[in-house]
Amino acid sequence: MVRATRALLEAGARASGRASSVVNVSSVSVFDGSGSSIAYTASKAALNSVTLSLARALAPLIRVNAVCPGYMDTTWWLKGAGQEGADKLRETVRTMVPLQVASTAEDVAEVVMFLAGPASRNMTGEIAVADAGLRLAGR
Repeated sequence: MVRATRALLEAGARASGRASSVVNVSSVSVFDGSGSSIAYTASKAALNSVTLSLARALAPLIRVNAVCPGYMDTTWWLKGAGQEGADKLRETVRTMVPLQVASTAEDVAEVVMFLAGPASRNMTGEIAVADAGLRLAGR
């Protein structure tokens, strides 16, 4: 993964003459080991480490950052728990997190777009948490 990312991005950035950006999608589970499985959490923690290593290796031509979402209100909840279960989970999340919202994929996409875009041109090697304060709530 690292070699392929490096080769593709360096070639693209050199060909275009513009700096590029990579945004990896990790998980807030890396901070407390609470993911759906040990392998899931371990793979996301490894992705954060890869983010840092690539940020060092590819600078200054390519910026590499990651976003760590928490619970997200998606159709996955609906498919797994049905409408009543999804509504209950959404309300549980809302009452648990300081910002009192169940984040959506669109919320996380906004962070990804920020990290990929010119407004974050001075950022690399950052792990941005976008979890409505879930990490603060202590699960």
